[in-house]
Amino acid sequence: MIGSQKVIDYLNFLLGGELAARDQYFIHSEMYAEWYYGRLYDRISHEMQDETLHAQDIIRRILMLGGRPNMSVNDIHIGSTVPEMLQLDLDLEYEVRQHLKDGIAICEEEHDYVTREMLVVQLRDTEEDHAHWLEQQLRLIEMIGLPNYLQSQMAEVPPNLV
Repeated sequence: MIGSQKVIDYLNFLLGGELAARDQYFIHSEMYAEWYYGRLYDRISHEMQDETLHAQDIIRRILMLGGRPNMSVNDIHIGSTVPEMLQLDLDLEYEVRQHLKDGIAICEEEHDYVTREMLVVQLRDTEEDHAHWLEQQLRLIEMIGLPNYLQSQMAEVPPNLV
């Protein structure tokens, strides 16, 4: 199937963001594991897997539309403290959210409603799962203080990670 080049190009743009999100979550999850914040490790590792699935969906759609996936990864931003890491991840999710909305508009212009639906599903996941959870964590830090928050995130990590 030959798809709109405008949609394919935008999907490649989105792919770079999903790959960056995957890598940013990956390094942050490993940092949490190193610091024995097992609960943060589990959640952010889960987010990394979600971003990988988003990237996979985009790659498959590009291929189906007759395009060639561009595996260039956008810049990532690695924090050095838990609040900074959470904020950088939230900033990334806000950026992805806007890019998905722009992509949905392009799909509507190009009458590609199947790709549009795929992006709507990713947008829902970005807003309702990823961004909302990160907002909750930053709000918890404000409410109970960083030491209490960090204590609540401590848990065993898989033995092969430490």
